[in-house]
Amino acid sequence: MINQHESPSSVTPHSSPVPAAAMPDLQQSRDERNIPIDKVGVKNIHYPIVVLDKSKERQHTVARINMYVDLPHHFKGTHMSRFIEILNEHHGEISIEGIDAILLEMKERLEASSAHLELEFPYFIEKRAPVSGARGLMEYQCRMLGSLGETGDFILGVTVPVTSLCPCSREISERGAHNQRSAVTVQVRYRDHIWLEDLIEWVEACGSAPVYSLLKREDEKAVTEQAYDNPRFVEDIVRAVTEKLQHIENITWFRVECENFESIHNHSAYALVEQRR
Repeated sequence: MINQHESPSSVTPHSSPVPAAAMPDLQQSRDERNIPIDKVGVKNIHYPIVVLDKSKERQHTVARINMYVDLPHHFKGTHMSRFIEILNEHHGEISIEGIDAILLEMKERLEASSAHLELEFPYFIEKRAPVSGARGLMEYQCRMLGSLGETGDFILGVTVPVTSLCPCSREISERGAHNQRSAVTVQVRYRDHIWLEDLIEWVEACGSAPVYSLLKREDEKAVTEQAYDNPRFVEDIVRAVTEKLQHIENITWFRVECENFESIHNHSAYALVEQRR
């Protein structure tokens, strides 16, 4: 209905939707600077995924996801919305087993020669305290890094907290020794499946003592004494993890990093070992 104070010509008619095919596609327009881009895409997407669980078959968690492709020099940009579309199409299937299919679809849909998918997520394992047997859930930060170009590549990673007790402090002190929490980050390439639980267990055995979410007094005594009996420098920890991984025939490459968050220093101690087999 036209207001009596308006003329018919002042009324704006409802516009019809413009077909997508008729809209200009600036991303596909030509760029004249002759500079290819190695990685372009989207970062920090929070999305539900499914991870294989050694004891419960599957564990549902939420990952922070990065998705990239390469961009040839002659294209002005990539289609960012297609990354999200691909994730949505694989909803409920995002796992280690499904990464190759996602990477292949990224390459095809975005007309790229390489695709990269990075996932970081919390993974929970039930641990029993060493004496009381009290149960608690421990959280570990895990990573999956997949790439697909002419060939594929996949890296599995995890950061494991451990206790480290300083050998020097124990040697020179008359009453105790300083200790701290350490973060051991391991990344591996492998031939066949490796359980996250096994990788975590291998790393935990290389510290002065494991870290727990729940300890009773008798457990705290046991863990404290275990650490005192097993002093470790940051160098000792990365070497111990290296020795362990060297004996796992399934592993073809690994990187071990350890950061000790020093309790009596204003800095962290750090060490790294990387080996290809």
